[in-house]
Amino acid sequence: MHDIIDLDAYPLDQPESQAYQALVARCRRALDRDGMFDLAGFLRPKALAAALAEVAAQQDQAFTHARDHNIYFRKEIPDLAPDHPALIPFRTVNHTLCADQIGGTLQRLYEWPAFAAFLAACMEKPALYTMDDPLARLNVMTYHKGEALNWHFDRSEFTTTILLQAPDQGGLFEYRTDLRSDTDPNYNGVAQMLAGKDPEVQRVKLVAGGLNVFRGRNTAHRVTPVQGDTARRIAVFSFYDRPGVRMTAEEQKGFYGRAA
Repeated sequence: MHDIIDLDAYPLDQPESQAYQALVARCRRALDRDGMFDLAGFLRPKALAAALAEVAAQQDQAFTHARDHNIYFRKEIPDLAPDHPALIPFRTVNHTLCADQIGGTLQRLYEWPAFAAFLAACMEKPALYTMDDPLARLNVMTYHKGEALNWHFDRSEFTTTILLQAPDQGGLFEYRTDLRSDTDPNYNGVAQMLAGKDPEVQRVKLVAGGLNVFRGRNTAHRVTPVQGDTARRIAVFSFYDRPGVRMTAEEQKGFYGRAA
């Protein structure tokens, strides 16, 4: 994996080394403090260029995912009136390549056992597993001018991404750490954030080639609209703390326009 990852800076292949343990400790501190960590320069420049070329070759096969949704991606919430401000609708538009359309560099990284082991160590999990889902396990999402991924919570506890290409302007990552919890949905707090009245919302400009991991299940987040002619492209790697995870056929059709 030396041709893909800067293993000198990030020695994922040496889990017994002091450098590895220091890296894991640094990532844990960032997760506790910020709800995310970012490792700049994780991909080597040639690997980043190769991944972009591989994605570009398949881009005409991408599914355009355009939908109106609320932050929960659910039509209704039993505890909320339909007009509750936490259910304000948004529009999301992106162009998604699925795992069965992506090979080469990104697939090698996703399936390298040491990658999952490192993420598990950072997240203080016994182990993490790749998805069995042939579509959802690895995605690349592209956003063109005016397109955005709007406010939402993730289904998984953590989300792992690598920005492949930054846009000229816009396309910023905004998030609000621990807006809700597993025991408190904090609907009023969600409504306040959506109204732009939450001072704890943070904004990050990610750099291409960096590994970014954040707690997405209870952290609301979005990507602001892209500006300019350069598209934003990002790879999303899906890991779970149990093996065998798959989307339902209905979920696959909703996100990818087809079922596997």
